[in-house]
Amino acid sequence: MSRLIPATRGALAGLPVEVAPRLLGGVLRTRIDQVTVAVRLTEVEAYHGRGTGERPDPGSHARMGPTARNATMWGEPGHLYVYLSHGIHSCVNVVCGLAGVAGGVLLRAGEVVQGEHAATARRPAARSARELARGPGNLGAAVGLRHPVHDGIDAVSGIPQARAIARLELPDEPLADVATGPRVGVAGRAGTAAFPWRFWIAGDPTVSPFRWGRGAADA
Repeated sequence: MSRLIPATRGALAGLPVEVAPRLLGGVLRTRIDQVTVAVRLTEVEAYHGRGTGERPDPGSHARMGPTARNATMWGEPGHLYVYLSHGIHSCVNVVCGLAGVAGGVLLRAGEVVQGEHAATARRPAARSARELARGPGNLGAAVGLRHPVHDGIDAVSGIPQARAIARLELPDEPLADVATGPRVGVAGRAGTAAFPWRFWIAGDPTVSPFRWGRGAADA
């Protein structure tokens, strides 16, 4: 059985598509206002920025280059890019790649393994424990990270930011039961089998359901 070890910048310095499956089975732990919640990661998606890797990624926030919104993606690995989805959901990404090369891994789903009571209070709409961190907006809510105050928080050093501390731990060995396929809800070609950059633990009940993005099924 794999054991967990603290994430290092070196372990996260590869291309997001290479780093993403290594995050599975890892744990993101937050401590906010003295309340700790930990989520075991079961589903992730890789996103590359402009000039990252061999192929442009039309689904990435950084596809056109640096902006005020995606600035964290261009920073050093191990920071968390926390962005707002649909104006209400704070979603969490682990920044990957070297500083100056944009990339991130979206944390799509996980299992709450510590702090279930706090996660439930943050996610009152969840009907069961498996739904507490199922879906990227739900995961962000469960661990208590919010845009914009926690964007850029460092999950390697654990330096506090806006009364929050985040820590990422990774399995010392890659998991064997990893499935891969198109990313969820991503429009056009970026959401097709041309980009099989969604990774998940096969058979895990916390993994979110798949849905095609706009125009992806016909691309």
